[in-house]
Amino acid sequence: MARRGGGQTYGFPIYCASWLPLAHILKPSSSDTEADASASAPPPPPMAVLGGGGGEGRSGVPNALVVVALDPASEALSRDTVLRLGTEAQVPYRMAVHPRGDGVLCAFPNGCRLFRWESLEGENPHNLALIADQEALTKLSDVGLQLTVSFSGQGSILATGGEDGHLRIFKWPSMDSVLEEPDTKTSVKDLNFSSDEHFLAVNRSSGPCRVWDLKSSEAVANLPREAGEIFGFCRFSNQADNSQILFVTAMQGDYGKIVSWNTTSWTRIGSYKITREAISAFAVSPDGTLLAIGTIEGSIIVLSSKSMRALLTVKKAHLGIITTLAFSQASRALLSTSFDSTARVTSIGSPKSHGTSAWSMILVIILAILAYYIMQHKEDLLARLLH
Repeated sequence: MARRGGGQTYGFPIYCASWLPLAHILKPSSSDTEADASASAPPPPPMAVLGGGGGEGRSGVPNALVVVALDPASEALSRDTVLRLGTEAQVPYRMAVHPRGDGVLCAFPNGCRLFRWESLEGENPHNLALIADQEALTKLSDVGLQLTVSFSGQGSILATGGEDGHLRIFKWPSMDSVLEEPDTKTSVKDLNFSSDEHFLAVNRSSGPCRVWDLKSSEAVANLPREAGEIFGFCRFSNQADNSQILFVTAMQGDYGKIVSWNTTSWTRIGSYKITREAISAFAVSPDGTLLAIGTIEGSIIVLSSKSMRALLTVKKAHLGIITTLAFSQASRALLSTSFDSTARVTSIGSPKSHGTSAWSMILVIILAILAYYIMQHKEDLLARLLH
């Protein structure tokens, strides 16, 4: 579990990961008094849950879910785990953490299971446990491998997309069906909810990106590919004017691209070549200002969502394929995981710096030089003005 290349190693290939909504998970001890609650106790550090393993073979590599905390001093993940839960012969391949603390949904090769949080009392106020809920996901218990699973931002809707091409959308937690779309020809690669829970974008292994209206349960747009494009990931992003943009990654020849779409007219508004490496992970920051891509070569690129200018590039951030990217709630840190068994956190910096261009910096320097010149020659300049 030694640190390597800025990351921490946890002993198994990591397929999925997510930050935890600790405010909805951690509960104060029953012995806490009002005076204790008002004391200046430090807040708990951010935590993330990681899932993966060696699969069904006898490789000796465990299948597990682990929770790890961020060390505020080093801004790196701790080598010590908050909890570890073995998942026997089943590897957690995908996960969705409920935003209101209902638990962690994991997609295994044969179906999905839900693990609920328990906040334990004791000397450690941040003691957590995960307990399997055998009844919550009976409708998804034997549906085969789901390549993508997601809760909506408010947690009231659940969507899953199968390797067999079956799209399923449910109300949460009742699991009443909202929509089903069987498709035996194309597997579901990725899906994402708009922040207002109005739309769901779905990318399949071939064809356009389809957008569903969740209120009418009807498809409202089929976003076409240009010649040679193969769509990958899809993410909605909130903008400063409260509008939304849909970003879709695509491979076209040797280039990895990001395509943007207007979510009113559903027209393509931008297409940007970003990298010559195949894109294996994609994320949008909660504040909508940043995009991040991970590649099969282990590289990370963080971009401005407005200018598409690369703000940060980390070559070989991991030694293997990047499997997951996730921004922290404050959009200041990026969690990444890989098949190389490592997880790392990359610090992004102040959001205000994201909009600072090179021309702005040049202008600041010019103004500073001008001010210095005026101070040094103010008497001479004043004399010239008076005459």
